[in-house]
Amino acid sequence: MTQAENRFENAPETALDWYRAGQGAVLATVVQTWGSAPRRTGSMLVIRGDGHFEGSVSGGCVEGAVVLEAQDALKNKEHRVLEFGISDEDAFAVGLACGGTIKVLLEPVGSALPLDLLEQMVAARTGRQALAYEVNLESGVRRLLHSGYPDRMRMDRSGMEEDDETFVAVHNPPLRLICVGAVHIAQALVPMARIAGYDPVLIDPREAFAAGDRFPGETILDDWPDEAVEKLGLDARTALVLLTHDPKLDDPALQAALAAECFYLGALGSKRTHAQRVERMLAAGFSDQQIGRIHGPIGLDIGAAGPAEIAVSVLAEMTAVLRGKAE
Repeated sequence: MTQAENRFENAPETALDWYRAGQGAVLATVVQTWGSAPRRTGSMLVIRGDGHFEGSVSGGCVEGAVVLEAQDALKNKEHRVLEFGISDEDAFAVGLACGGTIKVLLEPVGSALPLDLLEQMVAARTGRQALAYEVNLESGVRRLLHSGYPDRMRMDRSGMEEDDETFVAVHNPPLRLICVGAVHIAQALVPMARIAGYDPVLIDPREAFAAGDRFPGETILDDWPDEAVEKLGLDARTALVLLTHDPKLDDPALQAALAAECFYLGALGSKRTHAQRVERMLAAGFSDQQIGRIHGPIGLDIGAAGPAEIAVSVLAEMTAVLRGKAE
């Protein structure tokens, strides 16, 4: 998956805007693939009534046909399931070694896809609420689920269920990395995290560390860490990494994280430093179970030497925890 694919696609938001503007809108979603399909399951394309479209379901191989079918589906107010075979020649043109087959669901907004359901979906996405959108391709019955399909949600994996009728689209908030400490490790970790699809934020009240020229183009907050974390919020799609080595900076953010639901919590320091950290958290009233969520010393043990390799180990551990390969 490329970085662009890993970004929060805004097809539902665009579809809602176009529908409210009276222009008509159809959502097209890849529901199944075979072979070397150009786009992953769950990829979306939104088509306006006049044929203008945004997004992609095939990297360019079948978009023209999908747009024509979508305009017809919009006119007839019906959902459709299309299947396309992609030739080896077309696949090669978009950078694949061989072709494949994709199945695409078309949903005209306001008829097949009820307006209130789309509004609820967009509101949840805006509020960083994870949800699953379940569609029965045969009956057309649709619903939004704020709980359920835990494996799909953890793996960001939209797809068909075993009944071969039910499609589940995963709508997870974008992954976010909050780094407390704009230190040399962060200078390596932040660009790596961006490549992996995270939206990073740096927190450091120390002016010398939080200089913009050390992190070009990145968001840097110079608030005290607990205040910054409170503003940002911590949820199940957030990783918090503590890199300052200074309890005065790390501990306030750590205590906020222990009371929240961030999926990963890592703190830099030796085993001795971490033992002292544990004692401080126990004294602050946190339980052994809560403190056990802290990954310290931070990162997978890969024998890392130097900031860049430590950043690799941290990102690897974050990924393992996110995907259920580590606790």
